Amino acid sequence: MPQTCKTPSVILALETATTCGSLALVAEDRCLAEYSLNTVTSHSRSLLSGIHWLLAQCQLSWPQIAAIAVSIGPGSFTGLRIALSTAKGLCMAAEKPLIGVSTMTGLASQLPFSSLPICPVIDARKNEIYTALYRCNQQGIPEKTTEAIVIKPERLQEFITTPTLLVGDALPLYGKMLKELLGESACFAPSEICFARAATIGSVAWHLFRQGSFLDPATAVPIYVRASDAELQFGEKKRLRK
Repeated sequence: MPQTCKTPSVILALETATTCGSLALVAEDRCLAEYSLNTVTSHSRSLLSGIHWLLAQCQLSWPQIAAIAVSIGPGSFTGLRIALSTAKGLCMAAEKPLIGVSTMTGLASQLPFSSLPICPVIDARKNEIYTALYRCNQQGIPEKTTEAIVIKPERLQEFITTPTLLVGDALPLYGKMLKELLGESACFAPSEICFARAATIGSVAWHLFRQGSFLDPATAVPIYVRASDAELQFGEKKRLRK
């Protein structure tokens, strides 16, 4: 039987910004369970069933869920929309607060207490990457020092001139080129943390939960950084009609 308690104590976290998605149940001091959605098919097929399975395995019920956290990008447009719409629906139905966590912050937070600057690099397709820079504060928590941008990977040499820790799913695609361009300034994180994890999203979400930093489920949108193909095509059609 699922446990019941008066005080919600767990955050349900969703991460589907890349093809390696995951779900997690995260308490304030530890991850209780994590469920991988490593698939190139639509995450919507497995999100809800995965959530149900995770709750059942941990013998938890909805009254114990303090909030729902979701990775809000940048990343796969489809993955971001599916996860956010699922999270928004669950928040409204279960009357839970919604917490949005940057995918970049999720990646950087997998490298706490790094003495080097951290540079998440996420595949943006079209031979581009999403990126930003982070530094760990005195508590070892990575904090953003630049805004997220989308650029050609070779342009990283404009921003990285000292040893920097790179992490993200763009490394298998562009790692060799970046090493040649950046030389000793390019330090690569272990391949097993190249994808943002729901467990880390949930951990970051607890900091935001304590700050009361919530999103409005009615108006929350993903961080896209750039326009979608559909938006670009629509804009081009409008331009041609002028």
